[in-house]
Amino acid sequence: MRFVPRFTDGQEFPHALGKIVCVGRNYADHARELDNPVPSEPLLFIKPATSAVPLEEPLDAPFSRGEVHYETELALLIGEELSHATADEAERAVVGIGLGLDLTLRDLQTRLKEKGHPWEIAKAFDGACPLSGFLPLSQVPNWSALAFTLEIDGELRQRGEGADMLFPVATLVAEMSRHFTLQPGDVVLTGTPAGVGPLPRGAELHFTLTGGLEITTRVAE
Repeated sequence: MRFVPRFTDGQEFPHALGKIVCVGRNYADHARELDNPVPSEPLLFIKPATSAVPLEEPLDAPFSRGEVHYETELALLIGEELSHATADEAERAVVGIGLGLDLTLRDLQTRLKEKGHPWEIAKAFDGACPLSGFLPLSQVPNWSALAFTLEIDGELRQRGEGADMLFPVATLVAEMSRHFTLQPGDVVLTGTPAGVGPLPRGAELHFTLTGGLEITTRVAE
């Protein structure tokens, strides 16, 4: 059964989820915490639709394959086709804003990177992209005022703000559309701030996003 994006009022988006286009190191503090250089242009990769699961449901992470790291990100729902778009066109094409987790098999990713190999299998496995419902734009302030948080068992682990992105939303989506045609139902993940780490088994996760989105879920044992 294909994942269908939905809005926080329960209304389903009229298109099934397509691809999930992601960016690495879009927050300088996160690049530094992993000893990675701060990029001069967006580092893009894709997760397939089969990686998406509802964020509200218990997270069944593949712990048998090594440490699974959490990366909390602002998620954008695309509502119209974009190809070689301008920043203004890209901004107008976003119809919903939510949260996503870019789950990463970190040990596997590190080994693949050291060998110069692609690392999709560390990022694009089934269940690797839990997604929330999407707030309509009427509930969201301007991009730079957006803020989101993740608490694990009551402890603040991540806080991100739109103003801290190296590549702001409109610029980022426009750049993505130069490489991949974006279609209705596609989702864009916009990068994670500092504070990533191993996902603890059985932990309670609490997420918030400016505009009234609040989600509590749990990691399966």
